[in-house]
Amino acid sequence: MKENIVSTSTRERCVTSYAARTQYRPGEIHPPHVKVRDAIDIHCHAHEGQQNPFDLAKRASQAEMKGLLFKSIFGGDPAESVREVQEEANRWAEKEHIEPIGCWAGFVCGRQTTPVSAKIVREMIESGVIAIWLPVFTHANTLNTVGTYRRLVEGGNAAGWVGPLPWDKALKLGHYNLDEKGELTPEVREIVRICADKGAALFFGHATHKEIYKLAEEVDKVGLDRVVIDHPFSPFINLSVDEMKELSKVGILFNFTYDELSPLLGVDPQLMYNAIREVGLEHFTLSSDAGEPLFPDSVEALRLIRAYMEAFGLTQEELYTVCTLNPARVVGLKLN
Repeated sequence: MKENIVSTSTRERCVTSYAARTQYRPGEIHPPHVKVRDAIDIHCHAHEGQQNPFDLAKRASQAEMKGLLFKSIFGGDPAESVREVQEEANRWAEKEHIEPIGCWAGFVCGRQTTPVSAKIVREMIESGVIAIWLPVFTHANTLNTVGTYRRLVEGGNAAGWVGPLPWDKALKLGHYNLDEKGELTPEVREIVRICADKGAALFFGHATHKEIYKLAEEVDKVGLDRVVIDHPFSPFINLSVDEMKELSKVGILFNFTYDELSPLLGVDPQLMYNAIREVGLEHFTLSSDAGEPLFPDSVEALRLIRAYMEAFGLTQEELYTVCTLNPARVVGLKLN
């Protein structure tokens, strides 16, 4: 995989960022109204040890967001857990005399190395999940790029972290969406078809380029029109602008995240903005991918990525497109 360079030297970035940050004057910010009104975050985390989903839903409601799609959440039934959060948010918002956000549930295939199962995907969608992620943390690409928990490699209760694994070992331990002939596995093809039939969104997870192009062929074939590639400038995905242009022809959305902008990945926001301009606003969303304690909460993370893109040149109308209109397509929300 050819490396797509999305970071720049500190000196070079200083030149572009100073022009952006010194001229960005959105007006005073008065928390919790943090200038994310009407935004929909299609990628946030709230499972055990991460941000509290009940508090997050209240904060997002105060900030006048439209909704949150929980990629992960506490408990074994994500749809039921999200219903609990929605009910609590509704009760609280009624007392506060404000409009509650909408909350939606996602499901990640292959968590904790469990098999990728079309049957489980169907059950999850029928229970209320509206978005499916193909393997992420346990994908071979993740294991090969950053490594994983030692216990997943050595078994038992081994503590600590193992760095990037050789591809052969990563492929043996992790998930991969293609078979020996380089075609989508039957389970993954069936998952794509189920999402198309049920009107669920499909996120490609941490798929390699080979997988991405095969998935693109399949979603085009079955007519699935709610398809997302997360953090395209992350080391896991590493798409070029030309590749985005090619993949956008089948209706795929590219979801830029605060994770990419954070010090942990360090993507240059100027290059992110350039990609949106070159590929086209209709093909992008902005989200937080937040939840970990090293990140701001999802509302603040969304404010940050939105503010960066505004500072570098997106207008209010364009921000509404990438923060509200396009995300609304993903969660199936009809806007007035």
